Amino acid sequence: RMAAAPPSYCFVAFPPCSKDGLVVFGKNSARPRDEVQEVVYFAAADHDPGSKVECTYIEIEQVPKTHAVVLSRPSWLWGAEMGANEHGVCVANEAVVTREPASESEALLGMDLVRLGLERGATAKEALDVIVALLEEHGQGGNYYEDGSSCHTFQSAFLIVDRNEAWILETSGKYWAAEKITEGVKCICNQLSLTTKIDAEHPELRNYVRSQGWWNGDSDFNFSEVFSLADDHLVCCSGKESLEKQGGDISAQAMIDVLRDKDSGVCVDSESFLTTASIVSVLPQDPSFPCVHYFTGTPDPSRSIFKPFIFVDDVKLVPKVQSPSFGNDDPAKKIPRFQEKPDRRHELYKAHEWARSLLENDQDKGQKLMRIMLELEKQGLEAMEDILTRTEVLDPAEVVDLFYDCVDTELKFFK
Repeated sequence: RMAAAPPSYCFVAFPPCSKDGLVVFGKNSARPRDEVQEVVYFAAADHDPGSKVECTYIEIEQVPKTHAVVLSRPSWLWGAEMGANEHGVCVANEAVVTREPASESEALLGMDLVRLGLERGATAKEALDVIVALLEEHGQGGNYYEDGSSCHTFQSAFLIVDRNEAWILETSGKYWAAEKITEGVKCICNQLSLTTKIDAEHPELRNYVRSQGWWNGDSDFNFSEVFSLADDHLVCCSGKESLEKQGGDISAQAMIDVLRDKDSGVCVDSESFLTTASIVSVLPQDPSFPCVHYFTGTPDPSRSIFKPFIFVDDVKLVPKVQSPSFGNDDPAKKIPRFQEKPDRRHELYKAHEWARSLLENDQDKGQKLMRIMLELEKQGLEAMEDILTRTEVLDPAEVVDLFYDCVDTELKFFK
């Protein structure tokens, strides 16, 4: 039996469940406990005809223009676990196990497809089209972890969201199905969730599963039932109830609270896995307001703070949440891969390790530090609330240093 997929959770809430015409998106990224995630920004760019882009394992054709993106990613790979682009599109990835073994041969990772969808899609549907076209052309496969001793492979599911709609895209090899969501609360985790409501699919999907003998063509076509391993198809989402309890009031804060909840299992902290980073995005349905994306950049959201980022031109880069770069000497880039593990911790990550030992060893000091950090987070949330409710248009100069300043202030507290 294949190794269990890490139990990440992602959520989206639409009005009237969410507050004031806002679409709210969130994800906890559960990964191997010691893996470092960085938060990186790439400006929009024009590319020469014929140029290539080097993804984690393979090189593919570049497109003429890529959108600006902000990503939370395991720092050894090219793609991302989750992120957003300048057009208010958010994408998160889930590793899933299906009855088809995932390929060990190196192709695109689900995480590469997150970044490619964001760089190339100006709406959720465009991002979906990009991802499925690339799957068709290049396939998915290769090691999901920085592990030289064994290859961990998974299929991919995605939650793709913009200001108007969301798409749940689930894949097995190059085959896929997708459901469009425009209302209510939706949660996806590391299991297939699509059943009979399918709004788009691979043109050969049904022929393929009939040829495999997985579906007889007479019963309703249920994607999860057809593709899940027999014992695997359960209702996964414990966080959905907590969100639905909020009534019509789901805000950034409500999403953060759900992501911090260890009792529900949404905030993973187990022997092998930890929530290594989290994101919450608030997408106003009115396009005259900016989208706000909150990143932790550190493990365990219950001990981290969510810091806001807004896309503007010349946004200030934040080296303190970026891991060191090892260029072509990176063991992730050499074949055979992952023969050693370099120290990928960034400055904020190291500061957090110190804070974490304080929280564990000195309860009084630890709780005091946590209170200060949460106060800092609250100030950020309130400032963003102000931006999303005022009538005058946002002056970009006001937020060009926003994420930089939040990280800086957080580091000062740890000093």
